[in-house]
Amino acid sequence: MRKKTLALLMIFCFTLLAFGGCSKNSAQSEATPLVLNEVAHSVFYAPQYVAIEEGYFKDEGINLTLTTGFGADKTMTALLSGEADIGFMGSESSIYVYLGDTDDYIVNFAQLTQRAGNFLVAREKIDNFSFDMLNEKNILGGRKGGMPQMVFEFILKKNSIDPATLDINQSIDFGSTAAAFSGGQGDFTVEFEPSATLLEQEGKGYVVASLGVESGYVPYTAYSAKKSFLETNPEAVSGFTKALQKGMDYVNSHSPEEIAKVISPQFPDTDMSTLVTIVTRYQEQDTWKENLIFEEDSFTLLQNILEEAGELSERVPYEDIVNTEFATQAVEDGATPTVEN
Repeated sequence: MRKKTLALLMIFCFTLLAFGGCSKNSAQSEATPLVLNEVAHSVFYAPQYVAIEEGYFKDEGINLTLTTGFGADKTMTALLSGEADIGFMGSESSIYVYLGDTDDYIVNFAQLTQRAGNFLVAREKIDNFSFDMLNEKNILGGRKGGMPQMVFEFILKKNSIDPATLDINQSIDFGSTAAAFSGGQGDFTVEFEPSATLLEQEGKGYVVASLGVESGYVPYTAYSAKKSFLETNPEAVSGFTKALQKGMDYVNSHSPEEIAKVISPQFPDTDMSTLVTIVTRYQEQDTWKENLIFEEDSFTLLQNILEEAGELSERVPYEDIVNTEFATQAVEDGATPTVEN
């Protein structure tokens, strides 16, 4: 009798395990796969990596695959070709696509950063830097028409300098300028993190200005997708946006040390002290928004910057290529205050 009872108990336990395993596998198979192509892999986008590492996307039923385009043009190509479901880049690219009379154009649905994330690095240490020191110097800049270059030109004009009078090298691929600078090219270079800090640590460059501080608040990077994708996948986009908002909430309520620890698996070649330094630098300059809502004032400023750079043939209606529905819902669900700059 005892053996029979034991046998029945074992069968019962195996049945529970089997159903438990099936339930787990079923939940995994039901997760919505999404491919996100980011313009670069940088600590600048810390809220996104917090959302990945803390499992916020999984919590929202999203099976996220992250790829890096290394340039807005490449990220946009991946988005338009269907290689990626969501693109993360400067919103200027979505304006260019819209003006190209594409039927299934790109719509921005969440804004992550509100300041430029790059820094001006000099070959020599300069204690009291001023932008007129760039005269007659060679500068490694960004791609023509890209947000990094246009914000840099925006800052130069704020300092009464005509960008056309400077020697700005725009021929080097995005992500390769730090290596070129380290190899001896240029007197100054415009770099994202961790490249700016790594150049300092190697003694090959010195950060002399934060373009994020100098430019003020600008809508630097946003998440976007094809108009058709937003229309046919509202639940997936909603879950994606809610996960991002949780990441935003985290970076706005935790210390640089805590943030660095969470995102460290995303940067295995960067030591913890360097990560803390970079996160502190970004946090202190108020890089990340409190919410993901892409306000109309920010979009107007973006188009002003494009016009000043000579890259905008005509204005684009805000309501056509900005959708605030998902970001607003994420704020309401998370009880995160809506804050306008």
